[in-house]
Order: sequence, then structure tokens, then C-alpha cells
Amino acid sequence: MIAWTIYITFAGAVLLVFTPRAFARWIALGTTAAGLVTSVIALFQISIVDLATFKTIVCVPWVPMLGMNYHLAVDGISLTMALVTGLVAVASVLFSWDVEHRPNEFFFWLLLVVGGSYGVFLSADLFLLFLFYELVIVPKYFLIAIWGSTNKEYGAMKLTLYSFFGGALVFIGIIAAYVTAGSLDLQQLAQFQFTPQLQCWAFPVLFIGFAVLAGIWPLHTWAPTGHVAAPTAGSMLLAGIVMKLGSYAGLRVAMNLFPQGFQAWRVWIAVLAVIGIVYAAGVALRQRDLKFVIGYSSVSHMGFVLLGFATANVLGVSGAVLQMFSHGVIGALLFAVAGRMVYRRTHTRDLDTLSDMGLSRALPFAAFSFVIASAASMGIPGFSGFAAEITILIGAWKAYPLAVWITGTGMVLVAAFTLRALKKSFFGESASEVRTQKGRVLVDADWNEQQNITVRITMAEKCGACLLMFATLAVGLYPKLLLDRVMPAVEAMRFLK
Repeated sequence: MIAWTIYITFAGAVLLVFTPRAFARWIALGTTAAGLVTSVIALFQISIVDLATFKTIVCVPWVPMLGMNYHLAVDGISLTMALVTGLVAVASVLFSWDVEHRPNEFFFWLLLVVGGSYGVFLSADLFLLFLFYELVIVPKYFLIAIWGSTNKEYGAMKLTLYSFFGGALVFIGIIAAYVTAGSLDLQQLAQFQFTPQLQCWAFPVLFIGFAVLAGIWPLHTWAPTGHVAAPTAGSMLLAGIVMKLGSYAGLRVAMNLFPQGFQAWRVWIAVLAVIGIVYAAGVALRQRDLKFVIGYSSVSHMGFVLLGFATANVLGVSGAVLQMFSHGVIGALLFAVAGRMVYRRTHTRDLDTLSDMGLSRALPFAAFSFVIASAASMGIPGFSGFAAEITILIGAWKAYPLAVWITGTGMVLVAAFTLRALKKSFFGESASEVRTQKGRVLVDADWNEQQNITVRITMAEKCGACLLMFATLAVGLYPKLLLDRVMPAVEAMRFLK
């Protein structure tokens, strides 16, 4: 049943080409909601025992002469990723509810990103996974280049070039695996014994190729630029789904196919992860643009995912998968508040300017949502961020105790830049020359009359924010819901044996 997430999403995208623009948002919402419902049903319908292995759900010959099959499979890891894809997809449509500029095309590209992401998470054929992986790149470019804002052409091109660079490395690794093993089936490749010499060079090529999209330091610079340039839905998809494609593929393909190569290089993965956590958090502390703060925050939090991978134990890797889910939800919520609720109404993301507006009184729901997202991002107990990070750190302590101490510095910096952004955005002191008008943003009177922008948060925005807040609270209060499904799948991974 989970395979229908792919079919429904692409069918919705095709339908958008032929329908009037008045129905575009409803088709997009119905399509993404159907994908989310399908993922939730699969979460409870598929038994935990069945999710312990990468179980085939569809296998049809595609290009038999080359051994390519349309092969889909699911386990606890891929199902968790499908779930976060559905959550972020629905929220991104809700936060794009009043898009007026070419709405059919906007939602068409958005659904292609979502459908391609579902395809990556469910693919059990290496070439099929690569096809879906590359399919996501083109829609990302158009979403940013057409509907973006700050330096949108530069941000779109930089993101695309980095993605194609990573894709080229991945393609080299895929060719090496195919020529050596004679198969593209991930289940068969996971049983094949590649030579240690091949693994020592093929693993870093594959892993770095995928990790580019995960924002690994020092190949992370596309992420903040892309996030800032993208429209709100684009930023939500980038942080919530697209960055997870790289980390998921690194785990599913590189680490699982080349376990000896992973063991040889995992110390360096840990080093890059720790540097990424501390460096990105430090840079975020110095930013004045709210979206840049959140963009570097995403890089820092993805560092925890890589650190969890590097531990090579069940707790650490399971925590990394949980962090992928958690950051997907939290990052999407942060960008939704910053890009839609705040920027759309104030036309600025400058923290010093926002601090003079007293937005906690003008936009109370936005302030509440940002407080919840900030608490989750800082790893406050009760939210998914805490459950994920504590699991990673326990696993890391068993493998690299020194890394945990250094990561602690990064966590302090995360709290510092998050609280700074929260205070300046919503709880700053109102300037004397600024006054409040009922139902309007706190701005200069002349500007307020000219722009005539109402302050009320729309019902669609409230529904999108509540969906994401519910997700981070539910997993934070009951992480067992996902960990019971993720940990058996991680235990079955080849690199742990």
C-alpha cells in the first residue's frame, strides 16, 4: 500500500497540468494529504516484525538486459522517512495556499519533489533510486528560480550545481558496484562480498556524493544560500525532505553495501560531523537574517545525523534516523514561521529591524509557533529533538567520548543562536516611532497605510503549523512509536554485523 504514495503524488502532478488554476491548491492538498494518510495507515498496518527487514512490495522487470527492475521495498527506516515526507508536504501546501503567480506550475514542481522523495525512500533498485534522486533536482531549481526571493538565480544555480556534483560521484559509485557485482538490486548487493580494496575507495565516493545533499561540512554552503533564496514551501521541502535524501541514501547504499569501507572511514565522518555541528552553530550566531540563522541551524542539526551514523552502533544510527524525522518537522516549522508568517507581513527578515516591531503582540500565533519550534530545536525534553539527540549522544559516547564533549559546545551555541533569534524576532523592544494599528503589523504609520497588510494568520497557516507542532510533540513524548520500527531495521544492516 505504501507504494501508492508515489503513484498518487505523480498523478496529482499530471492532473495539475490540465486543471484550471482555481483548483490547483485543492488538488495539491488532496494529493499530499492522500500520501500522508497512506503513510500513517502503513505505519500501523505493517507489523513491526515485517519492518525489521527491507521487504519487497513491488518488483517488475524494467530493463531486463541490464538487470534493472522497478523494485520497491519498505522497512522501518524507509517508512519513517515516508511519514516525514507526507507531513512536510501537506504543511508546505498549506503555507502556499494563496500563491497567485502561476499556481499550477508551482504545485506541479512541488509535487514532483515530493513524489521523487517518496521514490528514493522506497527504491530497492540502485538505478531506480538514482533516477528518483536526480528527478528531485530539476523541480528544486524551478521552485527557487521562479518563485524565490533573495538572489534566487544564484541560490538556484548553486544548489543545482552542488547536487549534480554529488550526483556525478554517486553515479561513479553505482557503476563500480554494478560492474563488480553484476546486479543493481539493493537486497542482492547487500549480500555481495566486495573486495576491501574496492570498498576503501568506492565508499567515500558514494558517501560524499550523497552527503553533499545532506549538508556535510565543508560541502554545506549551498544549504543556507538555497534556503534563503527559496520560497517558503521550497525552504520547507529542502530542510524537511531533500536534505534527508542524502543522509538516507548514504545509510541505505554506501554504508550498507560497503561495510569495510565504512569502518575504515567512519572516524573521519565523525570528525566532519562534529566540525559541522560546532562551525554551523557558531556561524548562525553571527547572522542578522532570520532565514540564514535557520539555514545554518539545519547544517548544524544534520551534523548530528552524520555523527549518529559514525557511531556504527544500533543506538547511534537509530538516533540518526529519528533525528532525520525530527529535524524534517522542526526545520519545516521554523522556515514556515520565518518565511511565511513573518516575512510576508513585515517584508523584512533582518533581526535588528524585527526587534523594533514587537511581533509577539502583533502576531501571537506566529510567536507561539516559533517558541515551540525553538524549544524543539534546542532539544528541550518533551520534543522530538531531545529524543533524537540524546539517543545519538548515548551511542556516540560508546564510540567517541571526546566527540560528545566537543558536541556539547555546539549544543550550547545552538541554544544561544536560537534564543537570540527568538528574542529579536518576537520579543524585542518596540521602537518609539512605531505604533500599533488594530489588525495590522507594527510598522511606521505611513508604511502601514500604503501596504494595507492584515496581520491575521490564515486558517491554512494555522493548520500547517499545528500539524508540524503535533508531530514533534507526539514523537517527543512517545519516541517508542518510531524507535520500535527503526531499531530492528538498523540491527539488520550489514555494517553492524
